[in-house]
Formats: sequence, C-alpha cells, structure tokens
Amino acid sequence: MKFHKEGIPTLIVTIIFSVIIISIAQLLFSPYAIAHWFSYLLSGFLLIVVIQFFRHPTRTHTISDNEIIAPADGKVVVIEETEETEYFKNKRIQVSIFMSPTNVHVNRYPIGGDVVHAKYFEGKFLVASLPKASTENERTSIVVKHAANGKSVLFRQVAGALARRIVMYSKVGDKATQCGEMGFIKFGSRVDLFLPLDVKMKVKIGDVVIGSQTVIAEF
Repeated sequence: MKFHKEGIPTLIVTIIFSVIIISIAQLLFSPYAIAHWFSYLLSGFLLIVVIQFFRHPTRTHTISDNEIIAPADGKVVVIEETEETEYFKNKRIQVSIFMSPTNVHVNRYPIGGDVVHAKYFEGKFLVASLPKASTENERTSIVVKHAANGKSVLFRQVAGALARRIVMYSKVGDKATQCGEMGFIKFGSRVDLFLPLDVKMKVKIGDVVIGSQTVIAEF
C-alpha cells in the first residue's frame, strides 16, 4: 500500500491545520484536558481520512486483449444502450461506475492501445449519480483504440458534488497500457465507459467492481 502523489498537497495542508489546532488547544485552553483530547482526536481523524482516501494499493493484473477491465473502484450504476455524441456519434453501451469517498480513486486504462482522443471539459458539479452529470459536469474524455483488434473505447472521468479536482494524465499519441494509471478524481465521483454494441457484458447494475481487477466486458 502506497500514498498517491496526488494527495501530497492535501496531506501537507492537513498536517499544518492539525498543528495549528493542537497549538491553539495547548495555548488557549491549557487548563482543560478535554480541549487537548478533542484537538488530538480531530487531527487524528483528519489524517486517517486523507490517508485512506489517497491510498494507492499495489495490485497485480494480467493483460488480456479480449477483456475490458474496470477503470475504477466503485459500484455499477448504469448499463444501457445510448447515443454517444462527442466522439463516436453512434450507439454505444454505457457503463457507469460510481466512486464513493471511501473508494480508491486511482483511474486506470480499461484496454491497451493508442490514445486517439483526450479532452477536458469545464462544467457543473451536479451529484455524480445523476444521468445528466455525464454531459453537464466537469469531465474528461479519453478514447483508446485497441492495439490488437482496432476497436475503440471511450471512458470519461466525471466530477461530482464533492469532486472538484480531476487529474488526467492522458494526451493524444500516448501508448495506453491496460490497467496503467490514466488519472485521479478527488473526493468521490464516477467514471463512464462507452463500449461497442457487440461486447459481452460480464457485470450487472449493483455490482461492486475493483479497478484493474474486475472484467467489465469482453470483445
């Protein structure tokens, strides 16, 4: 288990805040032991929350040309046929994974291949579970063209009511490695996948998936 680099600024701020809170308790409320204990407990709680949120577990995976792997930890909240209007402009199977604040928030490539599209969109911060969040919220879209079969998958990082920071590492021309890191979303959100219609689904709505481990579908 490692601590993700995206959490370092948040950790530093949390440590500074904790030092200030403990110092105030000792200087202004020195006769009151309860104030000291409260400052210790609050500081400890905040540090635990930050550390668990930005945890980066070490996971092994087997690269497979015929499998589409979960790009994030979370719960499958949408599986439906829809019109993808940004890049493909045709019908696709949309799979949405909702990431709660307690999930690991590293985002990974579901397939390997060439990054042929990578774009950031400014937007709103609606609750991520709402259907319109996929097109109205702050988001990124990445399309990878499979190196072996030539099929393409679009996956989208979507910000939510709490997630105000999306990090995307991808750029056009990159070589994507299946299950390799492509970004990070802070404080809970969702990831959408837009898959070819002829894939064989391996998950259903309500399933809990693990990034880089769970097979979402097969080509």
